[in-house]
Amino acid sequence: MLSYILRRVFLMLPTIVGITFVVFLLLALSPGGIGAAASVSGGGQQDASKAAMLQVYLEDRYGLNDPVLMQYGRWLHRISPVKFGGRDQVTPAGERLQAPKELETPPLIEWLGVTNVDGASEAFLAERVAARMSVSTGGARVVLNATELEDAPRLYRKIANDSLTARSKYLAAKRAFESALAEYATASGEHAGGEVLDRKGKVKLDAIASMSIDRSNAMWPKVDAAAQAMITAWTTARIEREVLATAFAEQPFPQAGFSIIPGVLWIGPPDLGTAFSKSRPVSSLILAALPVTLLLNLIAFPIIYLIAIPSGVLASARVGSWFDKMSGALYVGLWSIPTVWAGVLAIGYLANKQYLGLFPVAGLHDRSADAWTFLPGVQQNGVWEMGWLLDMGWHVVLPVSCLVYGGFAVLSKQTRAAMLDNFSADYVRTAKAKGVARKDVIIHHVFRNSLLPLITMFVTVFPATLAGSVVIERIFSVPGMGSLILDAIAQRDRELILANTFMIACVNLTALLFADILYAVADPRVSYE
Repeated sequence: MLSYILRRVFLMLPTIVGITFVVFLLLALSPGGIGAAASVSGGGQQDASKAAMLQVYLEDRYGLNDPVLMQYGRWLHRISPVKFGGRDQVTPAGERLQAPKELETPPLIEWLGVTNVDGASEAFLAERVAARMSVSTGGARVVLNATELEDAPRLYRKIANDSLTARSKYLAAKRAFESALAEYATASGEHAGGEVLDRKGKVKLDAIASMSIDRSNAMWPKVDAAAQAMITAWTTARIEREVLATAFAEQPFPQAGFSIIPGVLWIGPPDLGTAFSKSRPVSSLILAALPVTLLLNLIAFPIIYLIAIPSGVLASARVGSWFDKMSGALYVGLWSIPTVWAGVLAIGYLANKQYLGLFPVAGLHDRSADAWTFLPGVQQNGVWEMGWLLDMGWHVVLPVSCLVYGGFAVLSKQTRAAMLDNFSADYVRTAKAKGVARKDVIIHHVFRNSLLPLITMFVTVFPATLAGSVVIERIFSVPGMGSLILDAIAQRDRELILANTFMIACVNLTALLFADILYAVADPRVSYE
């Protein structure tokens, strides 16, 4: 058994890689790319500065300029417990910080005739770093111009924001330069076709580089001015990046993990990334939403099993009776009701004040529930209230009801079919011939040998508790995993989607392994040796 478990665990790794890679490709190759929906705010386009800053953030965080395989390899490196390079730093909010990336040289520098663009800013770099940093009295540490070491994290955030702003300005200047090049190519006439411009009207930098500069072109002054602005913005962004790199090296935040070979190899917990759509670490979002989904499903599943399995056993023991026919018809009828329709009807009639108004409409708690006592009783204002616990139970009645009714038919019918198959087995006839009581035959012989299909259903349904009941959570405004995944898909938030995919894949594979172990426990004939 142990060798089988180890072999299955080893085979899980390529399976998880395959699942996450397919999802990664779908996100990377989708129209608009990653974070396309984040450029829209309130139904209108964001202004150019915010769009540029968002683009810089996405490129820095995800390396969108790199090939897809390199991006995926970088994501795998982050979630792996074994990591290479320098250690990350962890902010109090749980966000992982990496050393700032190098800034690429502006395009077409040689074509523009600009020389020594890298060396020209070296003096400015040293001067700016010296102006922003100060050496402590001990001389061993740069304290980010802070008189107290505790100010370092706050000042680091300011430096990081300055660097992000400078990079966004450089990106905007680079876009303006490329736009001026497109106008320059169009004005040249012979180069206005597909040689220089693509189908979207964007300039092909490689094609421009092969051309000679035509200073008589009416658009050349605009190109020249845009190039100078781009180089100036690049120099400023490079200075700010160097300042940020120096500040990062001073470790304003605690380092993550444990170092094996300093600067080369270290071990740390998986980094699920930061959800750019919510500006929060993915791990904190999952930890906030997962208990809500588990609460609903851990209430719903026991109800389903406690009702469906006994009714399935009773229906198989009394096959053809009125209970068998009535329960089957009832469960199939419930299963045929769409969950969306049931949820809308529950809100419209059971929760609507114009009708019965018996239940809350949305959420898990009353607005004032945080000020109530845990159990029912008289509150500080002298008014009797149901208390925090009972209020939560009252709020989950409708969501749980919509979760459970559809599961009765599937589980009950599966139990009934498995029991009927075993009723005709030879060992059952032998037990009856020996005079074993009918109750013992049903419970100890037939039901036990009917557990394998039920185990299969349980381990395949259990991972759904982590994915969340998307429809139910959306209808009843429950802030669980289902709502979180829907928001991530709408925003094309790669980190959040990949983290949920990775988590659900691991749970599914673990559940299947758990099912194999339960098979051997329930049926001695099953062996993996």
